[in-house]
Amino acid sequence: MPHLNLESFKPLTYPTQCGEVEFLFQADYKNPDEGALIATRYKGREFFLVYKNGAKKLLKSDKITRPSPNFILKHALLAYAECSESPILDSNVDNAPENTHLKTHDALKTISYFAENFPREREVRIEVGFGSARHLLHQAAANPDVLFIGLEIHKPSIEQALKQIVIQNLTNIMIIDYDARLFLEFVPSNIVGKIYVHFPVPWDKKPHRRVISEAFLKESERALRVGGTLELRTDSENYYRFALETFSSPAVSRFDVRKNQDIAIVSKYEDRWKKMEKNIYDVTFTCEAESPEPDIIGNFSFSGGAVDPKIIDRLSTETYKRDWGFLHVERTFTVGENGSMIRLAMGSFDRPESTYVLIENGAARYYPSFPVRSSANLKAHILLDELIHG
Repeated sequence: MPHLNLESFKPLTYPTQCGEVEFLFQADYKNPDEGALIATRYKGREFFLVYKNGAKKLLKSDKITRPSPNFILKHALLAYAECSESPILDSNVDNAPENTHLKTHDALKTISYFAENFPREREVRIEVGFGSARHLLHQAAANPDVLFIGLEIHKPSIEQALKQIVIQNLTNIMIIDYDARLFLEFVPSNIVGKIYVHFPVPWDKKPHRRVISEAFLKESERALRVGGTLELRTDSENYYRFALETFSSPAVSRFDVRKNQDIAIVSKYEDRWKKMEKNIYDVTFTCEAESPEPDIIGNFSFSGGAVDPKIIDRLSTETYKRDWGFLHVERTFTVGENGSMIRLAMGSFDRPESTYVLIENGAARYYPSFPVRSSANLKAHILLDELIHG
């Protein structure tokens, strides 16, 4: 992850602007000697830089709000060091200009884009964990009338895919840095033609982290059109057998299994595995029925009335568990003389989300963006609102 090792950390006077980068406010850890978060705005993105005070004085990105592509983060880190006159001892941040290919694309989307207005004009196909993007790019070029959505959390893979999208002039691909297990909840019913899950991490020691699960299958079946398919391709015999059991779980299901079948385009890893004579398994689930649209009602606004800081302190001592999930205050921060902020873990036990709530002049709001609008997150928000407003 890009970071700077500073000789000393020098806070700014907020808000301030250094070139194109804005630094809006600072949120100090409850123990200010531990470090701080710096609210930053650049290229239309709002995120936190993190200062960690220890053996090394590191300035880096907050994992929860980390922006993409990496150029945005690198530029913001260097801007802060320059603006605050904090000497850099060493770093892994270069000052290369923004990649011209990345400047011209509009394929990279946020989850808000899909949650608020999911594209419905044409068939959608989704690839989970596209890696080198060979398969995603090939399919998009071969099917120009289909919209392809690629999900990936590995930043270098995302940037490489965006570069190739521009070079190949592909206009039917959207990319998102997001967990596929959460993403499907925002897909309308009956519009997806194919979901590709090619060579996911097997997670043999932590099977609960696998993409394929009964919950993922249920959401996939709802999103798929009749005749649409969920396709798992793996070199892991453990994952293959796990998928067989999972795809057999519905009362009525249709799936088929193939072994060592050739496909039009393969990744460099599959090339390597074939040379090693490893078996490649395909398990394909086919949707046979239409599904109703999901019914998710509510928003993330807070009730009126001032928030008592003492309530926030009490919240941080307990985890609130319910049948739909949980709510837990992970961290508390101070903002200026009278403000505060909390970092929350919330939502489903299997798919929790971390987010921030900023409290200014007694009023609470999510920052820098709302949580993902899932049913579990909405229930967690209602609980939080009740707790802080009595």
